Amino acid sequence: MTNFLVVDDSGVIRKIARKMLEELGFAVAEACDGVDAIKACESAMPDAILLDWNMPNMDGITFIRALREKPEGEAPKVVFCTTESDFSHISAALEAGANEYIFKPFDMDTLRDKLSMAGVAA
Repeated sequence: MTNFLVVDDSGVIRKIARKMLEELGFAVAEACDGVDAIKACESAMPDAILLDWNMPNMDGITFIRALREKPEGEAPKVVFCTTESDFSHISAALEAGANEYIFKPFDMDTLRDKLSMAGVAA
């Protein structure tokens, strides 16, 4: 089973994302910010990460840069999930190592499509 880490400071978003991902057949863990996510990855590297941009303590772009420098940190597929929709944010995320980008709010079909485009399979 593919292991997913949902990283978002909003408990509501984490709950919604968890429900959708579990319905798609993924095992899901959660982190409330980038610091928590780094600890989770050091404990058990996930196969895929759904990542928010704007979070306290460590934002998404800082997290992905730190992740990609870790041993095995290139392995997880990372899908940014954020309200930041301008080209500069999308470009920065992709340059930092994101595999795909999804805008909030999203639905099950959009999530499934973006995961497929990122090469994530349940």
